Amino acid sequence: MQNAVILINTEKGQVKAVAERLADVDGISEVYSTCGRYDLVAIARTRDFESLAELVTERLNSVEGVADTETLNAMQVHSRHDLETMFSLGW
Repeated sequence: MQNAVILINTEKGQVKAVAERLADVDGISEVYSTCGRYDLVAIARTRDFESLAELVTERLNSVEGVADTETLNAMQVHSRHDLETMFSLGW
């Protein structure tokens, strides 16, 4: 299993539409809107590095409204906390 955190900037006014498109991309398990330097954070889970490379360079960059991405390749798991809990604001 190859996991990655993908930081995404969208074209102006396209955050929600891009998030919805990304959620339908095979290999993307979660998409979060954020504030700060990036508009969205996507969590990718693929079977191997080649699948991750194809996801990022072909499928993700062809999503309409994606302006720029930065991929952080996960190397080692240090905690198995549920991501939903980590990103929850408690609402």
